[in-house]
Amino acid sequence: MTLFKTCKPNRLVGVMNKPVLATVIAAAVVLLASAVLAAPLMDIPEKEFDFGFVPQNSEVSHVFWIFNRGDDTLIIEKVVPG
Repeated sequence: MTLFKTCKPNRLVGVMNKPVLATVIAAAVVLLASAVLAAPLMDIPEKEFDFGFVPQNSEVSHVFWIFNRGDDTLIIEKVVPG
């Protein structure tokens, strides 16, 4: 008397699982790679500005635009005017 019956595997199910498994693995690789490669990218179009002649004891100011062109958060921890 046999307790277990042997049967042939369904070939259609086996064939269908390979593309699905490959797709899942490819999606996981892409997600992991994008997480590893994510980085901020600072872009400052105007790197310097010439005020020209400035009288003594005058206050001058200028706005420098800083853009984050990367795909992660740009954190500016310290600014040193020069």
